[in-house]
Amino acid sequence: MQYRFMLFFIVISAITPIIANAHVKWFTEVAPVKASIENILSPLFLTISLLAAIILAILPQVLPYVMNLEFSKLLNEKLSNLRRYSRYFLKYGTALALIIQVTNGTVFAPEFLIQETFVLIFVWVAIALLLIPHHFFTKIGAVVLLGLFIHMTIRIGIFHMLDYGFYVAIIGVLLVGHTKYESIGFPFLYLGTGLSLCWVAVEKWVYPSMSLDIVMNHGVPTFGFEPEIFIVLAAFVEFIVGYLLVVGILNRLLALVVTIIFVLTTMLFGITEIIGHFMIHVILIIFIIEGVSFYNPPFKMHKTKLDQMIFVFLNFIFVLSTFVLIYYRFA
Repeated sequence: MQYRFMLFFIVISAITPIIANAHVKWFTEVAPVKASIENILSPLFLTISLLAAIILAILPQVLPYVMNLEFSKLLNEKLSNLRRYSRYFLKYGTALALIIQVTNGTVFAPEFLIQETFVLIFVWVAIALLLIPHHFFTKIGAVVLLGLFIHMTIRIGIFHMLDYGFYVAIIGVLLVGHTKYESIGFPFLYLGTGLSLCWVAVEKWVYPSMSLDIVMNHGVPTFGFEPEIFIVLAAFVEFIVGYLLVVGILNRLLALVVTIIFVLTTMLFGITEIIGHFMIHVILIIFIIEGVSFYNPPFKMHKTKLDQMIFVFLNFIFVLSTFVLIYYRFA
């Protein structure tokens, strides 16, 4: 049973286009052209939306059986023993990600070039503070990072910076460490990362021409699908991964699958991919370690299985519709 279940997700990840977890802005010079709402809400889009909602509604009912398998229990125990290192992974992983970025003349993302001297100085200050093994300096470093993020938001625009909202979550985790609010840190990280993935996924539906350019010019395998269909499927896989992270379902396996996909994108896109996604790798390692032991999925507020399935189904449709509407209207 466990092998069939894992094989299912490996197959899903295999047909996930490598572009699914790549920020299209990094790899194309094509001007963004917004698709019409009629083209976005195509019969293919609506059909996949319903199928995805049905699968997601069933998934939470299957997971308890999988988690009770001996293999799952052993893996969970081994990974849980590493939880005490999670905050160190985040703290020093963030410092290393910033070092990789700043040595390439960027901050937060490959497209954000460092243009001001004070930004360069403050990035190095943040790195130095994060490398000091004391939570007081970690908090100061997080405040410096928050200032840099606000500066880049003013310069770039809030809707562009939403692609990198997980940095706000990282800053939040670093700030609440060794305080009475420490327990909300990692749930906030799950939320921020999941929402960022959902936001980036919608870009592929609203601005499909940029993704098409990458598929054509970078030799992205489409596994027999037409490029236009492939991009729609890619965005759905990424959106579903983000959604599952937010609602607290299947995080360890998801983190492992997405990590594998990121390794594949690195082989395809090279150094730009490493610069841009190193921080995501750090977060995914933390998710693999942490699991969701601290997280109470929202669907559990309902008592019966049928109520839970209806909730997940309707909630996914609502979240998907909201993201598409907001992105199409404002981005």
